[in-house]
Amino acid sequence: MADFNNYQNRMAQTRGQTDAMIDEGLRSYMVKVYNLMAVGLAITGIAAYFTFSMATTTDPSAAAAQLGNGTMLTALGAALYGSPLRWVVMLAPLGMVFFLSFRVHKMSVAAAQTTFWVYAAMMGLSLSSIFVVYTGQSIVQTFFVTAASFGALYGYTTKKNLSGMGSFLIMGLFGLIIASIVNIFLNSSAMGFAISAIGVLIFAGLTAYDTQKIKEMYFDGDDVAVAGRKAIMGALTLYLDFINLFTFLLQFLGNRND
Repeated sequence: MADFNNYQNRMAQTRGQTDAMIDEGLRSYMVKVYNLMAVGLAITGIAAYFTFSMATTTDPSAAAAQLGNGTMLTALGAALYGSPLRWVVMLAPLGMVFFLSFRVHKMSVAAAQTTFWVYAAMMGLSLSSIFVVYTGQSIVQTFFVTAASFGALYGYTTKKNLSGMGSFLIMGLFGLIIASIVNIFLNSSAMGFAISAIGVLIFAGLTAYDTQKIKEMYFDGDDVAVAGRKAIMGALTLYLDFINLFTFLLQFLGNRND
């Protein structure tokens, strides 16, 4: 009997040690995901501000064009914001997302990470136009509001299965995309307000759902390469949630340049 009790105690101790190792591995994995996302956001912010600085000028003699709000554009700015090139700049990040999503499992961790950094820089190039439309102060304030409201922690800590909510949110996302395309032609301010409000709710929920999904993807038996690729794709997913939540919030909180 004593031997059986000792066996049970050893088994319980072994399970406890195994669970502790898995928990520690999961924490390290999630920290890596968040760090990669944070670096991606930093690259995007730097690229956006640098592009805006190169695309605008306060010297009338150096201006190639002028916007309705008085912002003077350099030749680069006129090409980025006032020519068909702006569509290439807007759509290029989307192409990079598809490329990374389909090719990541065949790429080395270093190549996948580099592709993510390039994508983040291209997204910064695309987002540089927000500095033309909104004041710098309101952009910074909205960024911190987005960071404070980012729902990743709920998705990490909750025991509730969010898969049902995720399916509903993904369907809502497709509806949001269709409505946004329609509003390009309608140019309705009321519809734009509704799209922004629904977008904030959808991406707040998707952040929690995606975090739980990223957490469930962790497997302590993965080798370094597989775990690294999973972390990069997890970071890309949360990065996209953050960027979309930020842009929708900016439409509410941003102060426009006169």
